[in-house]
Amino acid sequence: MTDTNPVENLSSAAEQIRAFNHVSFRDTDNDDWAYPIHTYKAAGNLSHLAHMLGQAIEQATRPAMRTYEDGRLLISGQGDPDAAVVQMLAASEDAVQHAQDLAAALGRLHSATSAMAVDTEGLPGFTEG
Repeated sequence: MTDTNPVENLSSAAEQIRAFNHVSFRDTDNDDWAYPIHTYKAAGNLSHLAHMLGQAIEQATRPAMRTYEDGRLLISGQGDPDAAVVQMLAASEDAVQHAQDLAAALGRLHSATSAMAVDTEGLPGFTEG
């Protein structure tokens, strides 16, 4: 990606996932989304994405932490910045752990699909060679 704005990069990534969900939902006879290899490749890409989520989650808290450490963090309604940061960091730790769990599960999914293939006997366009 060439964008230098982190929020725009995440927005673009989210849009790409939305686009995948939209196009992969269609029940068609599209050869680009019909075979076990497509499941394998999708699982591999999702696994790769999930492996990067932990770092992204941790880095997403940096702007708020910098503001807090500079003594400039305000919380709406006269809230307590210390309590808000503790809550943010606890949620971040949970999210990172869940991302690691997701990455592990997607790795298993990717592995489980690695040996899958299609019986092409009798299918048009496939010849024995």
